[in-house]
Amino acid sequence: MRGISGIFSRIADIILIAGGALLASHVRFESSAQNGLDAAFITFSLALTLAVFPAFDLYQSWRGRSILLLVGQLSLAWLTVQICGVVLMFSLHRTDLISRLWFVYWTAMAAVALIVSRLGAHAILRSVRYAGFNLRNVAVVGSGTHCLHVVRKLQESPSSGFKASAVFEVNPLPVGKPEDISAFGTLGEFSKYVRAHGVQEIWLALPLSEESTILKVVKEFQDELVNIRFIPDVKSVALFDGGMTDLVGAPAINLMASPLPPRALAQKEIFDRIFAAVALLALTPLLLVIAIAVKLTSRGPVFFTQHRKGADGRVFKIYKFRSMRLHVEKAGVITQARKGDRRITRVGSFLRRTSLDELPQFLNVLRGEMSVVGPRPHAIEHDEVYQKIVNGYIHRYRIKPGITGWAQINGFRGETDQIEKMQGRVEHDLYYLRNWSFGLDMRIVAATIAKGLVHRNAY
Repeated sequence: MRGISGIFSRIADIILIAGGALLASHVRFESSAQNGLDAAFITFSLALTLAVFPAFDLYQSWRGRSILLLVGQLSLAWLTVQICGVVLMFSLHRTDLISRLWFVYWTAMAAVALIVSRLGAHAILRSVRYAGFNLRNVAVVGSGTHCLHVVRKLQESPSSGFKASAVFEVNPLPVGKPEDISAFGTLGEFSKYVRAHGVQEIWLALPLSEESTILKVVKEFQDELVNIRFIPDVKSVALFDGGMTDLVGAPAINLMASPLPPRALAQKEIFDRIFAAVALLALTPLLLVIAIAVKLTSRGPVFFTQHRKGADGRVFKIYKFRSMRLHVEKAGVITQARKGDRRITRVGSFLRRTSLDELPQFLNVLRGEMSVVGPRPHAIEHDEVYQKIVNGYIHRYRIKPGITGWAQINGFRGETDQIEKMQGRVEHDLYYLRNWSFGLDMRIVAATIAKGLVHRNAY
């Protein structure tokens, strides 16, 4: 059934993309007629879609997955297809035969159609599941508060396609009982219920110490067509939610490692490079104006450079427009800018207030040293101080630092003259790492453009 659904999804995507191209042609040229090269370009994009979309897991089951994550993956996959198409046209030296306006219309219209189709299908499925249909029964084997948390999440998320129907409490604790669910105290009674009611999923919400219970459940159902999934309780030992990875052919749970899986890092990398290239091209006139203003209004270089730490603690040179007058500081000492700081030039004050001094960092993004969104990097001298006194500070460098971030759009910008300010910034950075998604990155970028360019803490 899933295979048939995947085939229909692929056909629907091809129709929507081709239809978007024809509609864009009609809007741009008031005719649906296409020349031969346009048809070849569209054909290449359609073929590439069939190869790229499955790589982004767009035809896997949606059950239990975030719709925002799916929309983000879909957007990135379609953008990847179109970028590859443009690269092909450049390599063939035939971009002069493609209307740029038509290409933009097509990309936008097809993206809207693809997203709306996914949202529509998700809305229909959600309605069906809220009505009690298309649900997979889940029996939970668990212990304590973690078991209760998993059961409640199932009860609160009927649109996920799962329904909690039974629970086997290994070590019952006075933490409250799940409502409207059959509860069992022995594995034998639990097993009879699972078989009698045709339960399709067994979720093991257990701590790592319950190895014997895990083995008993797996052995009990090893000859039956029941999906058994392990949702380990690792909160007491893990900094981030323990994601699975493959190490030399063996599955491993990440307790203290990058919370982003390799595929997510690859998606983020693709977006970063494309966004930075487009931003630098679009902002070239503004960059030139700022550079001239900085040079004419104060003595010294246009750019300010400083060493910062990147992913995994690798040191790189960050670029900014110079906003201060030339001055000398003691070795190993970096004095943060303060309100009314006399070192800041008049042009520099405007640049810092509007964050325009940060624009050269798109060069760092293009070089692979930074990301568009991520924890803001601090001076190395400050790193050495804060990582000793701020809990979790060092883990900000599990991913690339960003031009903007979750902390910045929530008000944690500017001088950190109090330890509480840095602690708040770090807490927001760790929240971002635990809850990363492509959709969250887009939300941060939008918030930065909408309200983050000017902030009362930036001086």
